[in-house]
Amino acid sequence: MQLVARVEKAAPPAHGAVCAAAATAVVTLLTDPRAADPEGEWHPFVARWEAGRIRKVARRARGARWADVQRLPGVTVDVQGAQVRAFVPGAVGEVPPEIAKLQVAGLDLPGEDEPKPPPEPPYAAIALNPDAAMSTGKAAAQSGHAAHLLLRQAPPPQAHAWIEGGLRVHIVPVAAERRPSAEGGAGEVPWRRCVEHATVAVRDAGFTEVPPGTMTAIGWIVT
Repeated sequence: MQLVARVEKAAPPAHGAVCAAAATAVVTLLTDPRAADPEGEWHPFVARWEAGRIRKVARRARGARWADVQRLPGVTVDVQGAQVRAFVPGAVGEVPPEIAKLQVAGLDLPGEDEPKPPPEPPYAAIALNPDAAMSTGKAAAQSGHAAHLLLRQAPPPQAHAWIEGGLRVHIVPVAAERRPSAEGGAGEVPWRRCVEHATVAVRDAGFTEVPPGTMTAIGWIVT
């Protein structure tokens, strides 16, 4: 699955907002009737993708190139001012040229000045491993993985409530274990405490940025 974040030079979005938008875009596409309904036009592509190796690639676009990709099958979401479009999954060798020419490397954005408060439940809480150095593009893809796993693996009552509640996503501010303070910075939750709450965990295949088997992201649903 290809993910494209809108990153304009004048007003780029924040790192966490892009991660939340990527996660939201993934599950919005997967629950769209065109994908979820067995008779939907996107369903065969999603089913084939989920039956194999599920990969997600995050790219960036601006201006005319962002407008160009809006014409391709997919869904666009706007979360906290960050816009991300998730596209109907396909073979790696069959990426549409409008997407293939977009840059993968270099999607790295600054974090927020202040942690965002969580939305009203129900929502998906996603925490990114603070000890795994990841660019915004990598973190966005991992956030999408975590949301995807929650949609498919969370207890059905929780998943249903999340869907009915609008598929809201919160990127939990996490403190690295190596910090002297066990509680981390202002508003941050210790990583080990997040792991205790986790329903799903993403372990990376190691193609880019992190070693194979690294736990990059975890998630749980708050109801």
